[in-house]
Amino acid sequence: MYQTLLCDSTLYRLLFRIDQYVAAEAKARGCCCGGRLDSARYSRKPRGVPPGLEDEYGHRFSFCCAEEGCRRRTTPPSFRFLGRKVFVSVAVVLVTVLRHGPTPKRIAKLHELVGVSARTIYRWRSWWQETFVRTPFWKAARGFLPVPIDESSLPLSLLESFSVKHAKRKLLRLLRFICPLTTTWRLQEI
Repeated sequence: MYQTLLCDSTLYRLLFRIDQYVAAEAKARGCCCGGRLDSARYSRKPRGVPPGLEDEYGHRFSFCCAEEGCRRRTTPPSFRFLGRKVFVSVAVVLVTVLRHGPTPKRIAKLHELVGVSARTIYRWRSWWQETFVRTPFWKAARGFLPVPIDESSLPLSLLESFSVKHAKRKLLRLLRFICPLTTTWRLQEI
């Protein structure tokens, strides 16, 4: 079920459109100093993107204040990128989900689909179960979930906690939930 989403180009295009929308909202709000925000997007060379979508995933939306003396950068949250990780967010989430119950055959298939090594898969799993659970974001946000999450099976348990039937909608809910991790955020903004 989740494996097909790794190759679903309509999902990746949808995430790009969502990021465009979020970026347009951030630009319309302007800088906290009241200044206008100009485009200051930066290049990315992400891995795990289906063929033909490299242009849409080749940059991250970001802005810089046009006011002299301010020049503060504003980088809105992203559904496509998970912080500074090289692989796109869909790959980081779904490959780790699919890694539950690993076999050499399953890891080989994930490598074929996304180009991810077994070492990277283990590193992502460690990130979800050791680093993610210690973030201030998780400590604050997990209380908003309707059911307790089994941290030893993250991100699968988090994905399954969203009570929608379709796998794509569950993934979108999870990506929206973790969006604050994709940029600088403050605890009071959650």
